[in-house]
Amino acid sequence: MEDKQKKPTLSSHLWVTYAVSVILLGFVWYFQWTAGLVLTVILAGVLYYSIYNERKKQHETENYIATLSHRVKRVGEEALLEMPIGIILYDEEYKIEWANPYMNEFAEDDTLVGKSLNALSDDFSSMIKENDEEMWLKLDGYHFRVTLKKDDRLLYLSDRTVQSEIQTRYNYEKTVIAIIFLDNYEEITQNMDDTLKSQLNSKVTSVLNNWSNDYGIYLKRTSQDRFIGVLTKETLDQLEKAKFDILDEVRELNAEHNIPITLSIGIGLGDNLLPELGEMAQSSLDLALGRGGDQVVIKDDLGKVRFYGGRTNPMEKRTRVRARVISHALKDLVQGSDNVIIMGHKSPDMDSIGAAIGILNIVKANNVEGYIVFDPDDVDTGVYRLVEELKEEEELWQHFIDPEESEALVTSRSLVVVVDTHKPSMVANERLLNKTEYKVIIDHHRRAEEFVENPTLVYMEPYASSTAELVTELLEYQPHNLKLKMLEATALLAGIIVDTKSFTLRTGSRTFDAASYLRSKGADTVLVQRFMKEDLDVYVKRSKLIERAEIHRNMIAISKGKSGEDYSGVLIAQAADTLLTMSGINASFVISERSDGRIGISARSLGDINVQVIMEKMNGGGHLTNAATQIEDTTIEDAEAFLKDIIEEYFTGGETE
Repeated sequence: MEDKQKKPTLSSHLWVTYAVSVILLGFVWYFQWTAGLVLTVILAGVLYYSIYNERKKQHETENYIATLSHRVKRVGEEALLEMPIGIILYDEEYKIEWANPYMNEFAEDDTLVGKSLNALSDDFSSMIKENDEEMWLKLDGYHFRVTLKKDDRLLYLSDRTVQSEIQTRYNYEKTVIAIIFLDNYEEITQNMDDTLKSQLNSKVTSVLNNWSNDYGIYLKRTSQDRFIGVLTKETLDQLEKAKFDILDEVRELNAEHNIPITLSIGIGLGDNLLPELGEMAQSSLDLALGRGGDQVVIKDDLGKVRFYGGRTNPMEKRTRVRARVISHALKDLVQGSDNVIIMGHKSPDMDSIGAAIGILNIVKANNVEGYIVFDPDDVDTGVYRLVEELKEEEELWQHFIDPEESEALVTSRSLVVVVDTHKPSMVANERLLNKTEYKVIIDHHRRAEEFVENPTLVYMEPYASSTAELVTELLEYQPHNLKLKMLEATALLAGIIVDTKSFTLRTGSRTFDAASYLRSKGADTVLVQRFMKEDLDVYVKRSKLIERAEIHRNMIAISKGKSGEDYSGVLIAQAADTLLTMSGINASFVISERSDGRIGISARSLGDINVQVIMEKMNGGGHLTNAATQIEDTTIEDAEAFLKDIIEEYFTGGETE
């Protein structure tokens, strides 16, 4: 039986009005019945009309609510079943219990019911397990934003394909600024006549213009050896995919026209303003040149840096003029300081100690107190004999202090000189760098992303054989009262000999000039050989390491130590050097455990393979022919597999990050 329709009732304020009217009407009847009769008829009419209107209004309201409820229900059903929004209900075993028609379109047999969520994507399971409220998912070419209601075991998938395409297009159209520099243009053209110089400019400009036209780059020459390019992020991606083949094209001019010229490119990208992008591009170019040139450095607004190229040996292009200017600038800094604290890298080698002793002589020649930071507990066997010899020279050894003692001596006006490294994490005492504003960097390694912050003076020459060679040249322009003793000169010469492998690698004419100067100051070559001698048990241990070598790609030797046996950095470096002397070997890598629990890798090459960029991908660094790294939380086998993957990438693409 249907419910009886409720009769409409008057509102409370109308009832009050009528009640008052009836009372007043009673008074009128009492005093004048004829007037009361008339008023009674009028009041009855008004009451009937009010009840009628109230009933009509209530009926209309009920009809409106009923219609609206039907429409809302209908819209809800359409949204659930027809709108392009995916809805999935799943059970505790991640099987789909129900899916709306939109999601069923992604099923192979018209329905997803009964199938696992993994049938659509493995990401669903991880999202649910990790309680992620939202994630992005790509499904059959569509991009969805997935929202999870875990308590209801419910997934909403909102189509964001158009939004994703707009975001991608926005990223592709971001402005990128590139600064292109001809590395050795000035050196090549200084003795050319105008005709040859014009021909060189024509060839280089032609190659660069063809390259820019192929990729849609706006290119403008701003000086004889510098160009500026404006491109988009999409174009940059294409250049990276091609591994910046323009480097090879310019380098090939050397083979075709006997023009030994190379190219360096610094690139800045990100959401920054154009002036900031320009500064990033210049900073990238400075980094590329600091690493020896012939490469591309890309820096984004997040501080990430990527490297391409750097496959050739850098040409020697430092001058005596620059050495003299640096020497005089260093002298002024020394004379204006309270004292000078000199430090090399951790686990110092011959080059680090020799260079530090050379700087100490510059300090003493300018009548300033100088100290060398040296940790006696961090000495490899390779420098043990040199250290023992230094201890016999009491006047010299008194300037060697341990890292803790150095912190007590440093003041705000102290000068800290860092030699044979430029990475804060590698110096003997990193805390010293924050205790003074005056810092000098003297190094021969290619510049890495990590660098001492705000140095006062930087003398970095990747073209030099060693830091000892650079310091020797600085010594020649110091006051004439400088008296270099035999042991000090020998330490500097030992640094040069060790880093050049007895003048066989990275040796230029300036290297022999420096060695000649040191020899004239009494450097003893026999004593150097005594420093370089090794114990028989070390020789046997290294030989066993060499015996385990395997040949990779027919020209790369890879050796690894036994698990559970640790080797010193010097020993694995010597093993890598020895492997490089074998016939047919162009590069060598030696992997072993270290006493600190990390895995060490020492890399060497003859120059055809850039081991520096390979080691940089493993968070290491060094030179094109001499590099190393240490890896934490891994095993020898995993490190070997990682190394082989990077070597394969190097040969198939050449990217260096």
